[in-house]
Amino acid sequence: MAPVRIVGLHKRYGGFHAVRGIDLDIADGEFTVLVGPSGCGKSTLLRTIAGLEDISEGEIWIGGEVVNDMRPRDRDVAMVFQDYALYPHMSVEKNIGFGLKARKLPKAEIDTRVAAAAKMLGIVPLLQRLPRQLSGGQRQRVAIGRAIVRDPQIFLFDEPLSNLDAQLRDEMRGEIKRLHQEIGTTMIYVTHDQIEAMTLADRIVLMRDGVIEQQGSPLDLFERPATRFVAGFLGSPKMGFLPGRLARGGEGDRVVLADGATSLPLPVGRILYGAADGSPVLLGLRPEHMTRAQGEAPPPGVARLDATIELIQPTGSRSYATFRLGGEPVMAELQAHDVSRPGEHVAIDINLNRAAVFDAASERAL
Repeated sequence: MAPVRIVGLHKRYGGFHAVRGIDLDIADGEFTVLVGPSGCGKSTLLRTIAGLEDISEGEIWIGGEVVNDMRPRDRDVAMVFQDYALYPHMSVEKNIGFGLKARKLPKAEIDTRVAAAAKMLGIVPLLQRLPRQLSGGQRQRVAIGRAIVRDPQIFLFDEPLSNLDAQLRDEMRGEIKRLHQEIGTTMIYVTHDQIEAMTLADRIVLMRDGVIEQQGSPLDLFERPATRFVAGFLGSPKMGFLPGRLARGGEGDRVVLADGATSLPLPVGRILYGAADGSPVLLGLRPEHMTRAQGEAPPPGVARLDATIELIQPTGSRSYATFRLGGEPVMAELQAHDVSRPGEHVAIDINLNRAAVFDAASERAL
């Protein structure tokens, strides 16, 4: 196991600046997920850590040692790729043990390590099969097994589940999470899937246009997004954003929505720094912030209104119901039996204690 430290890292491809001044510290044994949209630089950053890409500027430290000039095989990292990268003519057993054989380890030790990895991943019955005889999920387990037997300081995963169907992705997420809990090795995982990021990570590093937009625990980023981009990227269904203006007064601040008729009071004591009366803002509401009204009166920090449901999306025990708020469509998370058809009128409670408010120009949280 080893910590990773990245200082002032830049990567340029000619005139294209793919990674722009990344500073990042990853603790020993931490599961860090690099997430963001396609082209944000996350895979490039991972490949520089592996040594598969040279850096243009900065330093990479692994286990207290600068590795800028080290060859990939000397960095003591193991990488699991999106396309499995298995040798098609070799059995599962030989694929897993290939790297150990190349390092000239004794056969008895190779056999012991391969058997232990296969048992951990539940692929012992597959050891004599060829890759073409395996499912996608089984191939990915083999690729992970090949990394495990090396006993590296760091595991690197480059979108390893993107080729799998939804059910297999769910299963493999659980396998990778369990693997980290068992072996405790530092893991750095790249994905564009925010569900993978939220379920796997000790810490999420959300990237955008080659820089870190925000980093922290999954719950920190979900509940306290620093920007509209972060708020909109994490969460499914996504947060809705309502344009309006800030009305500051002695009895508390309010957000007056774009229709001019809908005014939502912000919780008493909530201070919005750097925003003047009349400032254009965006009010961010997640579906779970809006539920069917309960009780005779809403609790403090909760606004109640009557909504006309336009669209219902059942998901089993819950339904997502779309209605208009300030003229804009928003989605509420309701119990399955709270609403049965479009056109119904439902009393909705909006929990403004959990709402986010962003400056409309900078899109940063207030």
